[in-house]
Amino acid sequence: MSGIIADIGGTNVRFARVADDATISVVKPMKVAEFDTLADACQAYLEGGGSEGGLPRHAAFAVASPVLGDEIRMTNHRWVFSIEETRRQLGFDTFDVVNDFAAVALGIPFLTRADFRRVGGGEPDPHAAIAVLGAGTGLGMAGLARPRGGGFVPLTSEGGHVTMPAFTDREAAVINTLRSEFEGNHVSAERLISGPGLVHLYRALAKIDGRTADPAITPADCTSRAVTRSCPIAQEALAMFCEMMGTIAANLALTLDARGGIYIAGGIVPKLGEAFDASGFRARFEDKGRFNKYLRPIPTSVITRPEPAFAGLAALVATH
Repeated sequence: MSGIIADIGGTNVRFARVADDATISVVKPMKVAEFDTLADACQAYLEGGGSEGGLPRHAAFAVASPVLGDEIRMTNHRWVFSIEETRRQLGFDTFDVVNDFAAVALGIPFLTRADFRRVGGGEPDPHAAIAVLGAGTGLGMAGLARPRGGGFVPLTSEGGHVTMPAFTDREAAVINTLRSEFEGNHVSAERLISGPGLVHLYRALAKIDGRTADPAITPADCTSRAVTRSCPIAQEALAMFCEMMGTIAANLALTLDARGGIYIAGGIVPKLGEAFDASGFRARFEDKGRFNKYLRPIPTSVITRPEPAFAGLAALVATH
């Protein structure tokens, strides 16, 4: 077994081994908070069974943060590391580090029809760009361009941090309520379309209406109460979450001319199942005035394959 891959999110890091034929095995999720550094987590994985078949020579890791040079600073937790120093410390011959959603985008060509669920739209344009987004601890985005010469080129993005637009008066009230909680007047899309964002929506809606909010509610609690219809505030929060994702997905489709399809990953939407399909996501996606006819044929799909970034990371390892 020649390679190791990892998807480093805001809460978890997931490791796996990659064989010469790109087969993925020994998948193990670990909590970021339990380790001081990436190297410590990687060493624990190797000592816990990840070194079976020999120590890896090649590595490809995805990070939920910008990749601007040798030093990586994670956006949603304390890990900071040097790519080259970590490569030497762990004994890798090669060490590729890419944005997490760039890795998801690189994996799209390897998906089968059983790996995603279509939520509206027609068939993808086989020559057009593809876009991916997903909500978890944060909101990630990326694209996949198709040059005329063939192949795919990943387009990295920090689009989760764009300013969130309000589509309705109700959304405007929520955003205005949250402005004082964040720096300046900037309320980013990630502040609302993410796990923590779902809680922000819940608390803002309760405050606007003068209702009592549960101060200890978690994203999982909010989702559960919304799906079971046991809490009207949570129901509206989840409905707004899905509609806002429709707004941002449509903006991304227009920005990248992503007629090749929009794919949704992340830790939240794939778990919602039919609740997401029945939400206002797709109606909001198509609601773009003069450009609704442009958006209507674009397929939107929820990736159901576990660890969708792994296929893209395995492809990176295989290049070595």
